[in-house]
Amino acid sequence: MKESIFHRLYDTYHQDVFQFLIYLVKNRSVAEDLSHEVYVRVLKSYDRFEGKSSEKTWLFAIAKNVAIDYFRKNTVRAARTFDAFDWETNQLVSPTKSPESFVELNDELRELLEALEKCTGDQKMVVIMRYLQELSIAETAEILNWTEGKVKTTQHRAIKHLREILTKETDKEAKSYES
Repeated sequence: MKESIFHRLYDTYHQDVFQFLIYLVKNRSVAEDLSHEVYVRVLKSYDRFEGKSSEKTWLFAIAKNVAIDYFRKNTVRAARTFDAFDWETNQLVSPTKSPESFVELNDELRELLEALEKCTGDQKMVVIMRYLQELSIAETAEILNWTEGKVKTTQHRAIKHLREILTKETDKEAKSYES
């Protein structure tokens, strides 16, 4: 029984979960590894799934936690200290360059993903969930264990920050073009 549930979840949501992780880490093989970790956790914890949320938001919450763990480990390794990783204020900068598929993206999406690297972890997560994964505010709030108000506020701040970053980039390009 458990195996058929696992296969149904995998078949239904694997592509979305994988895409979500690749947007976060920008490395195909790391995203594949993290995706496998998500499903290992699903197998271990499905018995405790109470159905209070949808399976989709439950899976994304697990994927979010797997990604946070990945960034924490890399931050600790890079700093060689055991300071706490502050998810709300630290930027999530992928330790590796973009995957091959990143090259194939249109210029606007590429610019957006590059600008996202300059946002806080919370802002990056909300933008990816809301605009790239097309999750609702309610689903995003459920996954992050936040209020809908916090999602809206974080989204608003992220969009404002992204506009500032992208405007600066556009201004730089215009000035270099004029020179």
